[in-house]
Amino acid sequence: MPVYRLTEEIIFPPPQLADKTGLLAIGGDLCEERLLLAYSLGIFPWYSEDEPILWWSPDPRLVLYPGKIRISKSLEKIIKKQVFDITFDSAFEQVINLCSSAGGREDKGTWILPEMIDAYCALHETGFAHSVEAWRDGTLAGGLYGVSLGRCFFGESMFALESNASKVAFARLVKYLKENSFDLVDCQVSTGHLKRFGAEEIPRSLFLKLLKKSLESPTMKGKWSYSSKRVAVTGFYADE
Repeated sequence: MPVYRLTEEIIFPPPQLADKTGLLAIGGDLCEERLLLAYSLGIFPWYSEDEPILWWSPDPRLVLYPGKIRISKSLEKIIKKQVFDITFDSAFEQVINLCSSAGGREDKGTWILPEMIDAYCALHETGFAHSVEAWRDGTLAGGLYGVSLGRCFFGESMFALESNASKVAFARLVKYLKENSFDLVDCQVSTGHLKRFGAEEIPRSLFLKLLKKSLESPTMKGKWSYSSKRVAVTGFYADE
């Protein structure tokens, strides 16, 4: 299959045209309009330093249904002990920078480049990108960030400076997503770490159908917050 070169026009080829590796297109930019269009089509950017922007839509796709999350007994004990204090959207820039310096996903290496950080911080400012933080004694110990559209959360990266910190953050996020009737957590590509949480590979065709249905719901655009008693959203609903 050919790999498409993007122009200044904010469009993408159909994700089904990606090659066997999942690579669909090269080029373009990381402006908000292009990023949001990409996610709505099941496409995401991933590239390394000295490479052009690469856009992907892998097949199969790794997803987690919030109602099917698996929590190990050892992690459940840590959550109940409240070893970590959890917050939402309180330190987005710090989280994404630590994801970058900590190497990002276990299978992707260092890929969160300065322009990526700027782009996702801008998405956070407009209410589409969110972070979850795990604190211990006032120090950030782990966390994750991603993008929310409709009733789908697109996970991007996580980091842990202390054992289990990012796992607790992820478990709290999925609990919140379940309570707010989210359909999917898009985990993008397969990792053993996320499979242990119950993530499963599905055909891209099914993922795109589920995503299309999820995007029929309004996006919870704004700042998300968490307390020990409940999870809430402050902000407003939008159809973007």
